[in-house]
Amino acid sequence: MQIDGGCHCGHVAYKAEIDPEQVTICHCTDCQTLTGSPFRVTVLTARQDLRLTAQAPKLYVRTGENGHRRRQYFCPECGTPLFTAGEGPEAEEWGIRWGSIRQRRELAPKRQIWRRSELPWIHGLGGLPGRPGD
Repeated sequence: MQIDGGCHCGHVAYKAEIDPEQVTICHCTDCQTLTGSPFRVTVLTARQDLRLTAQAPKLYVRTGENGHRRRQYFCPECGTPLFTAGEGPEAEEWGIRWGSIRQRRELAPKRQIWRRSELPWIHGLGGLPGRPGD
């Protein structure tokens, strides 16, 4: 499936070819911290299937909860998280952050990982009331 997306301010943009079956929810504490939410949704793709169409993102590298070094790519202007990748042999598979994808409505998660960090209240959200008109 062909997708496109970018950051909130439009500084960084991309196009990619992805497999919709590769959409994953991650509950690790790194993803919780990076998103400010209880989980992060990412779709995997091969590095060669991702093409930047605007400015380049900024990069920092950190050792993740699993002990592997991870590259985190984000917009240098607005801070939107965009991509993640490993190092060495793991550098060829990139994760595209679901919130940056324009076609995200079509990309339902297919699996969950790092469930030991999953917050216990997350399954009760369907019963919470919303605001009128939402």
